[in-house]
Amino acid sequence: MRADILERAWDPEQESFTESFGRPEMDASLLTMHDLGFIDADDPRFVSTVDCIGRHLLRDKHMFRYIAADDFGEPENAFNICTFWYIDALAAAGRRDEARELFEHMLSCRNSLGLLSEDIDPATGELWGNFPQTYSMVGIINAAARLSVSWEDAL
Repeated sequence: MRADILERAWDPEQESFTESFGRPEMDASLLTMHDLGFIDADDPRFVSTVDCIGRHLLRDKHMFRYIAADDFGEPENAFNICTFWYIDALAAAGRRDEARELFEHMLSCRNSLGLLSEDIDPATGELWGNFPQTYSMVGIINAAARLSVSWEDAL
């Protein structure tokens, strides 16, 4: 199965993995390929996939899961966990400064209680969807852990 995915989900024109075999569309879930142990974060295919997803799905520091129309039309709001997946992918690929800047931006999007919803309007910063959202809060925790100094290095 891994060999099939590596061969058939790779789009040489975009230099990126895509959301499904033979289709050019991007899906932010591809950003988790390294966390799932599918591919190394320094693999050139993963690095170029992160870049491609950033070009296609990032809107004003907020990551959409996908931009193709679905049953509800074209997505209007970014899915916050996807922005955290992007932060993790950037950090894992060695782009920690970019990841930290984006992480700090996401922290600034929280409400007065420090909480995030499921989605955010990239143009206005208005929080949308389920609230509070566990995915978003786990995203904060995972990104903070990834960007922090390890206990071993701190001691």
